[in-house]
Amino acid sequence: MKRPDGSLISYMSNLVKANGGINCAQGIPGFNPPEELIEELIRAAKQPVHQYPAGNGNPELRGLVASGLAGNCGLKAENVLVTNGATEAISLIYLYLRQRTAGNFTVLSFDPVYESYANLPKIYGDRFLCEYPDEAGNFDFNALEQRIVAEKVNLVLLCSPGNPLGKIWKKDEIRALYEICRKNGAKLVFDAVYSDLYFGEAPYLPFDLVGDTLFVVSAFSKMLSITGWRVGYLIAGHEHVENMAKIHDYTGLCTPSLLQIAIAEYLKKNDFGKNYLAALRGKIKESFETMHPVLEKSGFIMPPIDGGYFIWAKIPAPFTDGFDFAMSLYEKVKVGTVPGIHFSEKGNDFIRISIAKPAPEIAEAALRIADFVK
Repeated sequence: MKRPDGSLISYMSNLVKANGGINCAQGIPGFNPPEELIEELIRAAKQPVHQYPAGNGNPELRGLVASGLAGNCGLKAENVLVTNGATEAISLIYLYLRQRTAGNFTVLSFDPVYESYANLPKIYGDRFLCEYPDEAGNFDFNALEQRIVAEKVNLVLLCSPGNPLGKIWKKDEIRALYEICRKNGAKLVFDAVYSDLYFGEAPYLPFDLVGDTLFVVSAFSKMLSITGWRVGYLIAGHEHVENMAKIHDYTGLCTPSLLQIAIAEYLKKNDFGKNYLAALRGKIKESFETMHPVLEKSGFIMPPIDGGYFIWAKIPAPFTDGFDFAMSLYEKVKVGTVPGIHFSEKGNDFIRISIAKPAPEIAEAALRIADFVK
């Protein structure tokens, strides 16, 4: 079968939505949002809050992001811009930084790469560079700096925990990458969308480095299991935020007022979702521990995975083509996954499997995958 144009994530997910099965393709949580959040949504819906909110976001929500979610780093509401999901936040930063160059814009990220990182440069005709890890999954920072300088890289994109590979970058790695960017005039975007979903120790989040060089993007989508609400944000230096807000006026304009108010009230009254997040982490870890050993026993090879929604897995012999594998897997046993070639030029024999569902559903998906491999 010819590979379809566009996002293979959307393609595979839409197959399941249209024809049934288990959707392990798209990162759609199979968990309900906090009940307290829904109660706040109902309360807010009865108030006169149904018109355009401030374009840069609800002031209270921006303040809560700066003071609560970003820790005690001296950040203020002026450092936060509320967006339509983290995807818009990334796109907005991209547009803003791109317009500041003389038409030569070069972007770098790390293999395997989340789809937006590689496809935004394609859309705008810019250069995209991929940095590949060694066999142990590590990167040579000296070689990386040389490449950033030689290739005149403008923007570096990093996600931790990652998507599709749930690698958590260490504090010294992130700070080393930041210093390379700062010294050489590149900007660094740190994508923290999955930062609440870790299996062991909490990841380092570089809010203390936010300023001229570092931008942070995140969202409530995965944190509160509300991917359909599309409420995200970016955190940056005050001048950057002001300038991006002007672009945002003509692109996203604003994020729904009602949803922002409900989230702000929930965060205030529920210790920023501490109890919900602890339970959610437990559920996703259980799903990971349900799927991972079955895949391993079936011959899949998987690098270390520290958190996030996904398992990045090399398909077992005698299979060699991840696209054919994913299509046949869905056709035969109705489990949707994403071919690895969507994320990496070297990922032809990989697939990405979403585990963001309750363990019983993941157990059924794992059983079907194992039977298919047999």
